[in-house]
Amino acid sequence: MKTAIIHDWLVTYAGAERVLEEMLQCFPEADLFSLIDFVPAAQRAFLRGKTPTTSFMQKLPRVQSRYRNYLPLMPLAVEQFDLSRYDLIISSSHAVAKGVLSGPDQLHVCMCYSPIRYAWDLQHQYLHESGLTRGAKSWIARLILHYIRLWDCRTANGVDQFIAISGFIARRIAKTYRRDAVIVYPPVDVERFALREKKDDFYVTASRLVPYKKIDLIVEAFSAMPGRSLVVIGDGPDLAKIRAKAGANVRVLGFQDEETLRDHLQRARAFVFAAEEDFGIAPLEAQACGTPVIAYGKGGAAETIIGAPGNERSPPRPTGVFFMEQTVRSICAAVERFEATESDFLPQACRANALRFAPDRFRAEFKAAVTRSMARTGRESV
Repeated sequence: MKTAIIHDWLVTYAGAERVLEEMLQCFPEADLFSLIDFVPAAQRAFLRGKTPTTSFMQKLPRVQSRYRNYLPLMPLAVEQFDLSRYDLIISSSHAVAKGVLSGPDQLHVCMCYSPIRYAWDLQHQYLHESGLTRGAKSWIARLILHYIRLWDCRTANGVDQFIAISGFIARRIAKTYRRDAVIVYPPVDVERFALREKKDDFYVTASRLVPYKKIDLIVEAFSAMPGRSLVVIGDGPDLAKIRAKAGANVRVLGFQDEETLRDHLQRARAFVFAAEEDFGIAPLEAQACGTPVIAYGKGGAAETIIGAPGNERSPPRPTGVFFMEQTVRSICAAVERFEATESDFLPQACRANALRFAPDRFRAEFKAAVTRSMARTGRESV
């Protein structure tokens, strides 16, 4: 079995790249492809010594920092990869990787982090956040996204099996492509986050500071609750805006190293999470530390946090509290509910829940999903 793995783009080591790392461990002999590769030397260990084959985009002007601006060229670029000599193609896709060309005697399995968010249900949010709601540039952007949607639907037909990173994404795949998907939750390196049972009197949130993460709402909520302390860790374009909204009880630390982040996750009373994420690794890292989560109850968080049932003392033990509206008032109410039942949240239960998402579980489930796909098409197993 000759295997090719194709990833959208390689510019950093983030959530999708953690999944790719485990795929490469499952298929160590696979050849790797990507539209571009600009991963810094200090972060390249996850590639397991592989040098990816890149597309013509690798040499385009300023592509390292402006690669998203080249979205209109990405469908063309991914279709230029010649993978005809491979038996198994695995696309690691949240944008265009799944659009690689394949033939009838090849098996194409797509690990789908999401259909292209900004081309589908999040288009209007994307246009608003990019300042593209009116004028000629707005209409050009809308035309490009229309074209991307047509291409995205057509190329879904070239995928033999979709694997979704959550039930939330499986529903998005069904809505977008009218295809069923197997659910395999991404790996979380829970061993990097040790259990700490004793907690200090502060709350924490950590994220890249971009609009959809809703960190500004969390900061506004805690600024309205001056008797409670919040620590904000992360950097991004919204940093100045968030610092301007922070009350005296909110400390905005900006970017911090992994050790500092881990220390705050271990000591915090609870982790606060307000984004609608496809999966969401940060809440699981907090739970691995034994820290419960106060989270927006939609998206992947609804699948990775055990919400408090009607009788909080009945099994399974809760690991978090949900709020159902992304508003300051809803967050404040959730914090109060958490504090009213805080004794029901056991650090050991939080960690036990996080351990369900360990890397070895991902590898076993991912290989099993690929093997089942091969069996259905009469190919030998991996």
